[in-house]
Amino acid sequence: MAVRVVNARRAMTMVYRRLAEIVHVEDGKFLSYDFEDWIDVSRARSAFQPEMHDWIRTVRFQIAVPKIVRLLGYDKLPRTNVKLNRRNLYARDQNRCQYCGKRFATADLSVDHILPRSQGGITSWDNVVCACLRCNVRKGGRTPEQAGMRLITVPRRPKRSPILTVKLSDSRYASWKQFLDFAYWNVELK
Repeated sequence: MAVRVVNARRAMTMVYRRLAEIVHVEDGKFLSYDFEDWIDVSRARSAFQPEMHDWIRTVRFQIAVPKIVRLLGYDKLPRTNVKLNRRNLYARDQNRCQYCGKRFATADLSVDHILPRSQGGITSWDNVVCACLRCNVRKGGRTPEQAGMRLITVPRRPKRSPILTVKLSDSRYASWKQFLDFAYWNVELK
């Protein structure tokens, strides 16, 4: 079952310390590798398929960043609180202004408080949305109703990192799909 997404440094540290093993999908088969074996696989991959991987470069060699690591043991599932930051907010709203509906580059977006802070609004998943600069200025320090504007979608706290959705569209991360689909259908609802 998919437990969480970790960065490459954390994944390789767990593999090196023998807390996890690398799972690699090749020709539809799942293969497991320890740290030393993965270094050998990485050498071959760097010669024949360098574009298929992200790489960690060391002084003597480079290691392919694994897409999946499997914990060899754990006692409980971690909490899945998604941090409220600009990257996750923009990913949740898909870089789309929640008032006019157009997509923008991140530099042309701002964070808008639905209930403005000047009226007692707080910064929370349920009260912030992406807005283009034009719509945010038009709305000003008013609620959407006071400004005569309408939200396209009701903001909600995401259940998993919105960045995952972005990553899954990249063919290099196709191997994640089976694990995430399994987790989606088999996780206990609360």
